Amino acid sequence: MTATTEPPPRSRTDVLLDSRLLAERPRPRAVARWRHAHWLAVGTVCLGAFLGQLTASVTSLVFPALQERFATNFAAVEWVSLAYLLVLVALLAPVGRLSDLVGRKTMYLGGFAVFALASLGAGLSNSLALLVAWRAVQAVGGAMMQANSVALVARGVPEHAMRTALGIQAAAQALGLALGPTLGGLLVAHASWRWAFWINVPIGALGLLAGWYLLPRTYPDGRPPRPPADGESRFDLPGLLLLAGTSTALLLALSAASGLPLPWWAVLVLLAAAGVLGVLLARQEQRADRPIVPPGLVNTPGIRAGLVIALIGYLLLFCPLVLGPVMLAGAGVDPAAAGLVITALPAAFAVAATVGGGLLPNGCADATRCRWGALAAAGGLLALAVLPTGRLTTALPLLALGYGLGLLLPANNALVMRAIPAESSAVGGGLVNMVRSLGTALGTALPVLAVHLAGPSGGGRGVLLLLAATAAVAAVLTAVGRTARPC
Repeated sequence: MTATTEPPPRSRTDVLLDSRLLAERPRPRAVARWRHAHWLAVGTVCLGAFLGQLTASVTSLVFPALQERFATNFAAVEWVSLAYLLVLVALLAPVGRLSDLVGRKTMYLGGFAVFALASLGAGLSNSLALLVAWRAVQAVGGAMMQANSVALVARGVPEHAMRTALGIQAAAQALGLALGPTLGGLLVAHASWRWAFWINVPIGALGLLAGWYLLPRTYPDGRPPRPPADGESRFDLPGLLLLAGTSTALLLALSAASGLPLPWWAVLVLLAAAGVLGVLLARQEQRADRPIVPPGLVNTPGIRAGLVIALIGYLLLFCPLVLGPVMLAGAGVDPAAAGLVITALPAAFAVAATVGGGLLPNGCADATRCRWGALAAAGGLLALAVLPTGRLTTALPLLALGYGLGLLLPANNALVMRAIPAESSAVGGGLVNMVRSLGTALGTALPVLAVHLAGPSGGGRGVLLLLAATAAVAAVLTAVGRTARPC
């Protein structure tokens, strides 16, 4: 009699991966066969990019209305933005890791659904605490989209079109940033602050529908491969908690120093906690089987420099967006005119990200574009710092800054994604978006701190000089681990 061998018991992970829920649906045959179908996928990703940045810029316009509605101060209302950014920073890398396991299309579509439902809840909130909580849930959906956006673009278009596609994605982000202030002002003036969140619901529904039909499947058969059975697929929960704790402590310290009602010693404790948690995070990622922030990727010279440049780039983008209206108001410029002046920054960013390379000689490598972009950004920031604040003297430097960042960021993202192995593309995209969100959070918090400590004029000019020096550092970093062809 032949002995029968019992099949090994199926793990919960195997059951989950075999479920119909995670099986990605193919695109319609006519779409899949069209030779330009990859641009439809890029357009779908641009909907998510537009939605994320529209939310960021619209929300800042409703702060005064929220202060009045909930009878609180600016430091407390600021957490409507910071709560979103904190969750985003903490989740982008682990969600990227999870997306490599379950499929990028599945995760991206789920992000649209969570984001739209959380936006509906945020608009229905009747307390500031509940609004902040819904914003945290909204950030979960945002992380599901953003962790996959760069990977979906980079792996979904031909190699020769990657920089163009990433530039279009960056332009969609800039369009969201540019429309946000105007749209937010109109909604608050003529409707309600609640519509600043409800506006996301129809856009999210459109993105979910478009992604279902236009995004290609991550894997040819629609089902992700099973993870190895040696335990390497275990989730790095300690790393996730340490990353969340480090970023939360750092931003709480900056917020407390900017006027949040906490004693002075609390700022020191929070800064110390951020340092300790950061060291523990580095140690955890060195020994974790599947780290949230993989040292093997981060420590690669070209990737490491690219991640630092991405953080700097979004710090340079968001600091003037927050600081500019304050400085213009101090110079007597009315809010409507100030909004138009500030729009020069994201508008120039959008133009440069798509067609700005036309002003450079043909054949420039991405590393060269990064260098010229960082130098242009440094010049624009230096001009902002030394010129008297006015409509023209602010708009022209903002145009130079936006143009420089529009050259820098898409080219830098393309360099990073080319250096990341295809099987880790979602993790790499998550890392890019994580440092981008961290740069956004710091760009939101630092101007508030500077104005609180030194006033709109002195604090603003000091921050702008610091940013100009940081942009010069980014220009140096563009040469680290990269070979640039001269123009």
